[in-house]
Parts: sequence; structure tokens; C-alpha cells
Amino acid sequence: MGIEKIPVEQFVQLSQIHTVIDVRSDAEYAHAHIPGATSIPLFNDEERAVVGTIYKQQSREDAIRRGLDFFGPKMKEMLLQAEFLIKERNPDDKTVLVHCWRGGMRSAAVAWLLDLYGFKVYTLIGGYKAFRNWVLDEMGMQHPFQILGGNTGSGKTIVLQSLKNMNEAVVDLEGLAGHKGSAFGNIGLPKQPSQEMFENRLAIAIKIEKDKYPDKQIWLEDESQRIGTVNIPQDMWTHMRRCDIVFMDIPFSERLNYLVDTYGTLELIALRDAILRIQKRLGGLETKTAILALEEKNFHGCFDVLLKYYDKQYRKGLENRQEPKPKIIMVLAERVNDEENAKLILKQNNG
Repeated sequence: MGIEKIPVEQFVQLSQIHTVIDVRSDAEYAHAHIPGATSIPLFNDEERAVVGTIYKQQSREDAIRRGLDFFGPKMKEMLLQAEFLIKERNPDDKTVLVHCWRGGMRSAAVAWLLDLYGFKVYTLIGGYKAFRNWVLDEMGMQHPFQILGGNTGSGKTIVLQSLKNMNEAVVDLEGLAGHKGSAFGNIGLPKQPSQEMFENRLAIAIKIEKDKYPDKQIWLEDESQRIGTVNIPQDMWTHMRRCDIVFMDIPFSERLNYLVDTYGTLELIALRDAILRIQKRLGGLETKTAILALEEKNFHGCFDVLLKYYDKQYRKGLENRQEPKPKIIMVLAERVNDEENAKLILKQNNG
């Protein structure tokens, strides 16, 4: 069917509907990759090092010959893996996307094999390196963001999900980061992605929403720049801080109840460790009070202390916006409820 080299924009577009195979080494893939891509490495980490050394110290031809020693015995197994992936996604699909680091010999070799077998193969011009440059460009663009604000415990994440269900453009920063944003945000969750992988996920998520809803603003939660171990890229963060905010104003008692329901079932040791991680900012007396209440399983007492701390921090974040200050649209809500508050937000924002 043929092999076609395509630029990154087209590759990203096609990656949403076809199988993507990353033929870089295991370590390269594990660090970060194109979201949705599956790893079928041409060389493992050790083999890649050997071929790379020969390429640098001897010649391209010597490196190719050595690479064929590794590739030859693997050809059948790689072909079977690729065929399984493609058929699993769509039995009628005969198209596959392949990339390596720079769009060179590794992707060319695997593309040749898949083309020989009868697949339509697209390879990425410039490889993963070109994709990363595209990601960085996306992070620097002035996307049409609409920020959803609200004090801790307002249920911003679940409201975003309801907005998405109502056919609004939404990007879930915490979901992409694998962290819920507070000191308790990583409890019970898998290890967070690398910074590079977070950026890759973020760029693709924004691209999908822009393509699906070209005339709509993209809803984002009002986050700190740091979400656990990853950071919102500086250019995007600066832009977010200038965008208008729809602020859910929900009574303290309702938010407190929501936090107790959300976090009160977690392990006490994990909660205690999370409190200790913020003790310098929380203060000695407040830390002692919160931990004592926790040990007595007085979750309302414990989270009362923490919620007052986070409310204070959030107010500072609102006040420290750069000039020109963003417009803040207040939405008064009686309780934490995803669907009700999503409807209130849309009514207020569109009114």
C-alpha cells in the first residue's frame, strides 16, 4: 500500500483514529511518548547503545549492518505484535503510524516491514523530536481558555466533567497530571507522569478540544502552576492567569462536608503524612490541631483547619493576578453538586 512521510500536524490528527507504533527503545518510551502510542522497540536499550556507538565511531554503513543483526531475528515477532494491535483497534483498518526519535533508520526499517506485509504506513517527518517541538509550540499559544475557579472543596473537577457531558470544551489538568492538586492529591493514585509526558498529554488534549469545538472556549480548572510533581508550562500558566474566571461561591460548611466525604475514607497514615508535608506553611499550632483531630477520627475538625488554610491560599492566588486583572464572574451555589452547578455556570456565563 505504500509508505508516506507526513508532518507532525497530520500525524497527530491521524493518531486519533489509527494505531501508532513507537519503535524507540524501552527507556525512551518510558520517559515520555506520544499519547496513545504503543511501544514495539526496534532495539532494546543495550542494542540501541551499541548501534549508536558504531554510528558515531565507525560509519553509518557499519551501524546498519550491526542493526540488521538485531532486527533480523525480531522481524516476525514485531510484525505479529503490530498486526495484533491494529486488528484489536479496528479489524478493518489497514493503516498504521510509525515513528522513532528523528524519523530516521529505525522507523524506516519497521515501516518497510509493515508495508511489505500490506499495511498503509505513515511515518513522522522529524520523528518524536518534531512532535516535542509541536508540543512546545502548542504550550506557547494563546488558546481561548475559560477558567473555572472556586475555593477548595467546591467540586471543580466534577463540575468540569458535567460541563464536558454538556458538550462544552474541557481539559482536565489534574486528570492529565494524575494528581488532585492539594497535599492529599496523590493519595491512592499511581505515580505521576514525567514533566515531558504531562506536556505531551496536555498538548494533545487541547488539540482534540480545539478540533471538536472550534468556536468554543476551553474550560480549565484554576490551578496552581505546580500540580504534584509536574508544572503547567510557564507560557501557558501566564496566559491562564490573564483569562476570565467563573468563580463558584459555595458555603464553607458544604465544602467541608464534601471534603470529609471525599478524603475521610483514606488511610489515616497517608492523611497524616500529607498534613506534615505542608506543616511549615500551615503553622505549628494548626498542624498539631489538625493531626490531633485526625487521630481522634474527628474528620470535620481536621479538615476545618485545612480548609481555612487553603481558602487563605486561594484568596492570595486570586489577588496576585498580573495586570490587567482578569474578570471574575461570581456564581452563587447552595451546595456541591456537579450537574446543578454546571448549569448555573453556563447560565451565568452565557447571560
